[in-house]
Amino acid sequence: MHYMEQEPILNEHNKQEYPPMHTAEHILNQTMVRMFGCPRSRNAHIERKKSKCDYQLPTAPTAEQVQAIEDKVNEVIGQHVDVTVEYATRDNLPPEVDLSKLPADASETLRLVRIGNYDVCACAGDHVTNTREIPHFKIISHDYNEGTWRVRFRLVEE
Repeated sequence: MHYMEQEPILNEHNKQEYPPMHTAEHILNQTMVRMFGCPRSRNAHIERKKSKCDYQLPTAPTAEQVQAIEDKVNEVIGQHVDVTVEYATRDNLPPEVDLSKLPADASETLRLVRIGNYDVCACAGDHVTNTREIPHFKIISHDYNEGTWRVRFRLVEE
């Protein structure tokens, strides 16, 4: 991995995310990849009060699987792992970094957000510095339609 001494100038990012929710979305994405072998969410709407993500799946997750998703996300949050940022050029990325959602005009140098050893992805958004800053993750509803599983979730103080 090529690390840079100073922070490079990247494409501008025009959205202000709520860092705990955005970081929880990353953990959810990696959980879905690990549990179902699907790509990261192709459509996400991340807000402070509640958020939603769409995943391409051949069938709807069972009630037990939905509970397992929620449990795994909370397990990762509860490990209080550091969330770090590093920079790498496109030709020097970890193999698990998926660039399929990257805009066509993205810079050659990418900002990678790493959540402990659980997840790493290219992202220009705002995140917490440790998962201890994320409240309890709760799936509030979900539905399945023509190969797309939509999950809605929020963060709740226990």
